[in-house]
Amino acid sequence: MLRALSSTLMLATPHIGHLYTLILTDVLKRWQVLQGRKAILCTGTDEHGMKIERAASKAGQDVRAFCDQNYKSFEVLAQRANIDNDHFIRTSEPDHRFAVQHFWLMLKERGYIYASKHEGWYAVSDETFYPASAVQLTLDPSTGRKFMASIETGKEVEWTSENNYHFRLSAFKERLLEHYESNPNFVVPTARMNDVVQAVKSGLEDLSVSRPVERLSWGIPVPDDETQTIYVWLDALINYLTKADYPFQIPGKEDAAGWPADCQVIGKDIVRFHCIYWPAFLMALDIPLPRQVLTHAHWTLGHQKMSKSIGNVVNPFFALDRFGVEAMRYYLIHDGGIRDDADYDNSYIIERYKKGLQGGLGNLASRIVRGKGWNVKNSVVEQAVAGKPPAEGSLAGSHRILLMNLPERVTAKFEALDSGAALKDIMNAVYATNRYMQHTQPWDLVGDPHESENLNSVVYLCAESLRICGILLQPYMPETMSKLLDMLGVAPEARKYENTLLGSDFSYGKPLIELGRGTQGVLFPPLRSNS
Repeated sequence: MLRALSSTLMLATPHIGHLYTLILTDVLKRWQVLQGRKAILCTGTDEHGMKIERAASKAGQDVRAFCDQNYKSFEVLAQRANIDNDHFIRTSEPDHRFAVQHFWLMLKERGYIYASKHEGWYAVSDETFYPASAVQLTLDPSTGRKFMASIETGKEVEWTSENNYHFRLSAFKERLLEHYESNPNFVVPTARMNDVVQAVKSGLEDLSVSRPVERLSWGIPVPDDETQTIYVWLDALINYLTKADYPFQIPGKEDAAGWPADCQVIGKDIVRFHCIYWPAFLMALDIPLPRQVLTHAHWTLGHQKMSKSIGNVVNPFFALDRFGVEAMRYYLIHDGGIRDDADYDNSYIIERYKKGLQGGLGNLASRIVRGKGWNVKNSVVEQAVAGKPPAEGSLAGSHRILLMNLPERVTAKFEALDSGAALKDIMNAVYATNRYMQHTQPWDLVGDPHESENLNSVVYLCAESLRICGILLQPYMPETMSKLLDMLGVAPEARKYENTLLGSDFSYGKPLIELGRGTQGVLFPPLRSNS
C-alpha cells in the first residue's frame, strides 16, 4: 500500500513553524514505513508571487538569484532535522512549469477559465484577494500610520483594478459540500472542518487566477496569453501533482507515483487554499482529491503571535544546535498544537528533556541494560522457557495488559493523525515501567536463589517495555531509538510494528554495541545549558 504525504513551505526565512510542519509530516511517514507500507514524502518551496518578487527587490537581488539562494536554507533544514523526504520540489523548476501550464489549459478547455475585470483588496503577504467585508481600517501603534488590512490575518491590503482570468469556483459549491459530507474527516481537526463547511455554505465567488504581467512578472505565464501570470496559489498547489508525474501518469496506474496523497500537512493559515480552492481545482479535471488534510495550529512565544516585526521569531537552526535534533523532534511533537496554538519556551524544552527523555526513557534504559547484578539475555531466555504469564490482577499482570494494549492505542491515535497523543501514550508506558521497577526493586532480589524466577520475570517485563516503546518511538527519534534497540540487542530485522507484540521476540538481550561507562553511551546526556 502506498502512503503519500506532502507539505510545501512558502519561501522565506525558516522559522520554528516550518520545522514543526516538516517533523509532523516526517513522523507520519515513518509511522507508515514502520507498519511495512511504502510511503512517499514530498516537500519543497513555493517560489513565485509578488511577495517573493518584492523581497528580492528589497534585497537588491535578481529574483531568480534570490530564490536560488534562499531555497537552500529550507533544504538544509530538512536535512538537519533528519526529514526522510523522497522529493524536494521548487515551484520555479521547469517540470513544474509544464505541469501548471498543462493544468491551466485543461481547465480552460473544460470551460472553467474565463476573462473578466477584477476589482478588490489584495494582500501581497497572503497572496490573495479579500472582499470588502473582510478588510478594515487599521492603525499601526508604533508609527501611527493608518492602512487597510485583512481582518483574518492583519496583513496590509491594497486596492487593485485589473483585467485578468477567473476560475468558476462558484460552480463547485454543491460538489464541495457533498464531498465534505461524505468525508467528514477530510479536514483535521473537526473544528476546522466545520469552519470550511460553513465558509462554503456561505457562498463562493469566482476566483481571480491570474495577474497582469506588468503587476506580476515572477511566476508562470498563462500559456496562451503572455500578458498574464498564473495566480501564485494555483501554481503552488499543483506542486503536489508535479512530483506524482502529472500529467504523464500511466492510465490505470495514476497512483503509482503517490497521488492522491493520503495526507497533506499544512498550517492553519492556509486552510482556505488547500481545503476549498484545491479540491475545486481537482474536481474540475476529475482528478482524485487528497484523502485528508491535516491542519496544525501555530507556535506562539510568550503567548504572543510570532512576528518578524516584533522580533520574536524562533530560529530553528539555533534550536537544533542548542538542544539537538532528536530532542527538538520530541518536543515539537509532544507540545505542538493541532487544534490550539502552543507556546514555545526554552524552559519547556529543558523540562520535557529532563522528565521525558533523560529521567524517563534514558533512566529506564540505563537501569535495564546496565543492571545491578542481572543479565537481560538470561532473563529473556528464562522467560521463553518458563512461558508463564503473571497472575491477573497483580502489578505485573496489570503492566502486561498495558503493554499488550499499547500498540493498538498508538495506532488509533495515528489513524486520527494525532501523533502527539500517540507519543504521550508511549511515554506514559515508559513512566509506568519506571514506577513498576521502583515498586518491585529487582536490585533487592539479586543473589537470592529463592527470588531468581521473580527477578527474571521483573527484568524481562521491564525489558519488554523498553523494547516495545523503543520500536514505537522510532518515527519520533530514529537515531536515538536505533541506539536504544542496539543497546538492548534487538536485531535490525525485528524492529517493525509487527514486533511490538508482547513476547514476540526472545532473541534479544545481548547488546550489539559497547555500552560504555558513566555518561559515555548514555541515551540522553545532560544538556549543555539549563537556561
